[in-house]
Amino acid sequence: MTTKGILTLIPTPLSETGVLEPVAFELLTRAATAEREQSLFVIEDLKPGRRRWLSFKLPREVVEDFVLYNEHTAKTASVELLSALKKGKNVYLMSDGGLPAFYDPGVELVSLCHQNQIKVTSTPFANSVALALALSGMNHKKFWFEGFLPLENAERLAVLKKLLSQKHTSILMDTPYRLKRVLEELQEVWQSSGGNGKAVFVAMDLNTETEELRIGSPSQLLSKITDFKREFILILSE
Repeated sequence: MTTKGILTLIPTPLSETGVLEPVAFELLTRAATAEREQSLFVIEDLKPGRRRWLSFKLPREVVEDFVLYNEHTAKTASVELLSALKKGKNVYLMSDGGLPAFYDPGVELVSLCHQNQIKVTSTPFANSVALALALSGMNHKKFWFEGFLPLENAERLAVLKKLLSQKHTSILMDTPYRLKRVLEELQEVWQSSGGNGKAVFVAMDLNTETEELRIGSPSQLLSKITDFKREFILILSE
């Protein structure tokens, strides 16, 4: 049985003169050399992508094999990349600058990976909220950042009911030891609304060895997560 590959988002500097983050540099160097046969490198635009790759001092040999992924190619490329991932290829997704899959076509590929139980991760990125959105694969052309929930039970439930009624993607946070409580409270209000067709995404311990991404209903997440004392960001789909 073939082991599925991994989709890795590679955040890059906004400036073309910026330096690539060290973990990303080491990962891409290894993928382009020792793991070349099982790696695919995906960029947004050919000339800027090649120029940036070479400015980062990454192996020159792979620049002719880049896969182009943007608003013009996403529909076809997503299907081809998903097929490659299912066959065990690892895919490294980069944009022309910044965080791929954050408000760009990469969100479609991330979503397909979640639907097909393919692991999605990212090299280090400083903004956990933006990173969680990118890793969720959820549409976030419009989103609401709720931040931390109130402490009082009634106020917490009221906020969760409000978020379930909203038509756009919502983001909330809380302290690590309240993850289970948040999911149980969400399940409580979920039962009365049927979830309003939403899905829940929880990103735990981002950019660490214990990183875990889960998507489903509150009850599904409560049954799948085994360690609830985690740094987390919770996202409700639109």
